[in-house]
Amino acid sequence: MESTAVTLESTVSSSSQVQIKGRSRDMKKQATLICVPIVADTVEKMLIDMSKAKVVGADLVEIRLDYLKVFDPRQDLRNLITRSPLPTLFTFRPKWEGGQYDGDDNSRLEVLRLAMELGANYIDIEYQVAHEFNGSIHGKKPDNFKVIVSSHNYQKTPPVEDLGDLVVKIQSTGADIVKIATTALDINDVARIFQVMVHSEVPVIGLVMGEKGLISRILAPKFGGFLTFATLEPGIVSAPGQPTIRDLLHLYNFREIGPYTKVFGIIGNPVGHSKSPVLYNEAFKSVGFNGVYVPFLVENVAKFLWTYSSEDFPGFSCTIPHKEAALESCDEVSPVAKSIGAVNCIIRRQSDGKLFGYNTDYVGAIAAIENGLRGTDVTDDTAGSPLADKLFVVIGAGGAGKALAYGAKEKGARVVIANRTYDRAREIANAVGGEAISLARLESFHPEDGMILANTTSIGMQPQVDATPIPKQALKHYALVFDAVYTPKMTRLLREAEESGAIIVTGLEMFIGQAYEQFERFTGLPAPKELFRKTLADY
Repeated sequence: MESTAVTLESTVSSSSQVQIKGRSRDMKKQATLICVPIVADTVEKMLIDMSKAKVVGADLVEIRLDYLKVFDPRQDLRNLITRSPLPTLFTFRPKWEGGQYDGDDNSRLEVLRLAMELGANYIDIEYQVAHEFNGSIHGKKPDNFKVIVSSHNYQKTPPVEDLGDLVVKIQSTGADIVKIATTALDINDVARIFQVMVHSEVPVIGLVMGEKGLISRILAPKFGGFLTFATLEPGIVSAPGQPTIRDLLHLYNFREIGPYTKVFGIIGNPVGHSKSPVLYNEAFKSVGFNGVYVPFLVENVAKFLWTYSSEDFPGFSCTIPHKEAALESCDEVSPVAKSIGAVNCIIRRQSDGKLFGYNTDYVGAIAAIENGLRGTDVTDDTAGSPLADKLFVVIGAGGAGKALAYGAKEKGARVVIANRTYDRAREIANAVGGEAISLARLESFHPEDGMILANTTSIGMQPQVDATPIPKQALKHYALVFDAVYTPKMTRLLREAEESGAIIVTGLEMFIGQAYEQFERFTGLPAPKELFRKTLADY
């Protein structure tokens, strides 16, 4: 599958790397609209949802006629149009294009013509029948009426050349607005849609369906999309991957995104659980920084970083399972990151586009663990770290495990690495002068009391909230237990540790601590530390 590197400044292109040039008219274009699909099965329910859409900030509603169980065209269309509090887009999608309608196509097209006559603002017609439909309304279109001609590909995202040809073909049908919806097999597919949107000289709606295509919906204003779709409630979608309008407006600050907005995000798999977008977008907004922070569901880090290689994508956070692979993809890494063997923060240097990798994971976690111990030991800072000479058991041998082992070693702790794969544990243990054990042995491992336990695996993370890496009876030997998992905040491990008498430190402490440094690297501004804690206080 081809890759498409996304940039708004460069015109450099080759057979293996295609980059995007911004348009001088970008700043003159109308703002990208938010359209809420209305998929209720009765007209009355539709009208209720249309009013809700108005209240929550939608610009228009897409009325999906194919979802109605009972439909009287003239009466129901007039009712929907005259009572709508927002401009209306009518779609009557047949099953052969992914919709619900399974009747006569001539009758379906007649309904859409009637919608136009009764005052609809837009109708969506499928590319396959667009020539016929647009021919039938030639010379009859009201001034405030536009035809969206759409093409849906539920299997893949075609090569960029094919997408460009498709835009031309759709435009030739007489379309006022071109809509192309494809399917993301990989997040790099989205770059091809971005390229088509930026280059198009006609209004375009470009969307990539599925979780890997979410950024196509959030970043539509940056790349010149005519509109994007957002749902009223989670799960009530008309196409895979649609965000809620609440998230679009209040989580991603959609109205503030424009051609010059810098795009940051978290690279991971899975990544939907991450609270990083909540934290950074609120912080960006509070300091007036023109940036947006999004989730990047990535399978191949090197390919992703190559595809999104412009200064429009100047920084990334990195989480499970990509922290070690991210290090290999950077041009340079900090001494700490090199020692740990993993990065959780990548910065693109503006002058030459080189990628610099950093590791901020251990800072927040180690500080939180030290503070937890000081709360009971009342250890004076000048006396050194309360971790000195403690037996520090790390569960996991990934990037976070390496970071915690490194940080604990720096503080003078004796480190033990427990991992399912003993050889991986041995590698890290050798690097920090520690001991390695298998995860199976952890239950019976208690050479002394008052040990420290740090879980750096995803065991216990949503949705597997009943999982724990160690039986409760083994926790009595630990003075403090830390869990890097922060969704949920109180994991089973932490709950059982607290019941066993241990001090507990949540993953949010590590999360917030590492975020301070990342925010400052992203923006060049001091981190709003109080805001960070306030944002996550009720989480």
